[in-house]
Amino acid sequence: MTSAIELDDLRLRLGSTTALDGLSLGVAAGELVALLGPSGSGKTSAIRAILGFVAPDAGVIKLAGRVASEPGRIVIPPEHRGVGAVFQDLALWPHLTVRGNLAFGLARVLRDQRDQRIAAILDRVGLANKAQRHPGELSGGERQRVAIARALVLEPRVVALDEPLANLDVVLKRDLLDLFTALLRERGTAALYVTHDLWEAEMLADRVAVIEAGRLVQTGTIAELRAQPAARLVEQLLSRQRERAADPAK
Repeated sequence: MTSAIELDDLRLRLGSTTALDGLSLGVAAGELVALLGPSGSGKTSAIRAILGFVAPDAGVIKLAGRVASEPGRIVIPPEHRGVGAVFQDLALWPHLTVRGNLAFGLARVLRDQRDQRIAAILDRVGLANKAQRHPGELSGGERQRVAIARALVLEPRVVALDEPLANLDVVLKRDLLDLFTALLRERGTAALYVTHDLWEAEMLADRVAVIEAGRLVQTGTIAELRAQPAARLVEQLLSRQRERAADPAK
C-alpha cells in the first residue's frame, strides 16, 4: 500500500543548525502517527518540510507515492499537496468570522458545495451556532475546534498537527483529542501529530515515532515502546508518564 507520507533520509540545515539528520518515517493511509520528542528535536522542521514550506538539503518527501520535495527543490507547492495543517498558534484570521476562516481555502469550490461542507463540519465540531463569530469572541477550546474544522473542510488526504493543544488543561485536552481522533478516523484521514507529551500521543495515535536531534530513535505502538524502550529518551518519556499517572497534578 502506498504511504500517505513517506520521508526518506531527510536532512535539513537551518543556518548553522542541523534540524533533521537522516529522518526516515512513513505514515500509512488512514494511520494516526504521533511524532514525539523534546523541544528542538526537529518535530516542527519535519512538519514544515512536509507542508512544503522548506526544501530538504538531502532526502525525498513523497505524498501518496508522488515526489513532493527533493534535495533543494519543492516539486509540489504547498497549496497543491493535499495536506491540511493545524498549528500551535492556530493561525486563524482574526478579521474573518468562523465561516470566513473555513471558506478561505474553498474559493474554487462551487458555492452550494462550499456552504454544505462548512455547515457539516461546523455541526460536527459543535460550532454551528457560532459561524458568524470572530476568533476573538471564542474560548480557547472553540478556537481549537475552528482550527481542526478549517483543516478538514478542505478534505485533505493528510493532516499535520503541530502541538495544537499546548497550554490547555488536561480535561479540555482530553475532550479535544477525542474529537480530533473521531474526526480523523471517520474520514479515513492520515495524520502526523506533533507533541512532546507521551500522554497525548497515547490518546490519539496508532503508532508513535520518537525523534531526538533530528533522528528517529524508535517507532512502534505505546505497548511496544513500554515493552522494549530502545533509547534513553524513550525511557525518560515513559518514566515521566508513570510519574504523571501517579500524580496527575504534575
